[in-house]
Amino acid sequence: MGTLRNSVHLIGRPGADPEIKKFGERKHASFRLATNEKHYNEKMELVQETEWHHISAWGKTAEIVEKIVKKGRLMALEGRLQTRQYEDKDKIKRYVTEVVMDEFMLIDRMSNDDDQKEDAE
Repeated sequence: MGTLRNSVHLIGRPGADPEIKKFGERKHASFRLATNEKHYNEKMELVQETEWHHISAWGKTAEIVEKIVKKGRLMALEGRLQTRQYEDKDKIKRYVTEVVMDEFMLIDRMSNDDDQKEDAE
């Protein structure tokens, strides 16, 4: 078991375009990713449940995310879980668990409308 490590693999869709911030010369991208699970309940009705994950990317990965990740595009990613803490405006300590993304790939292709929008920019 010595080769096991903190690793997360997800396939889902961003709920919004990534938020990009700059810390010195290093970029940071963050967004929420929706993953869906389908199953049948006790009445044999198909139920879809959505789970939202906080995604974070740094450096070169964040620069690529900024260019090509858009709301609703199906993507696969690999990263690691990380928990951080902060104080909210009321001085209450809060904890956030997020996936720090190392690699990703888009699974769906952009539509022609998206291609034309990028050409216009």
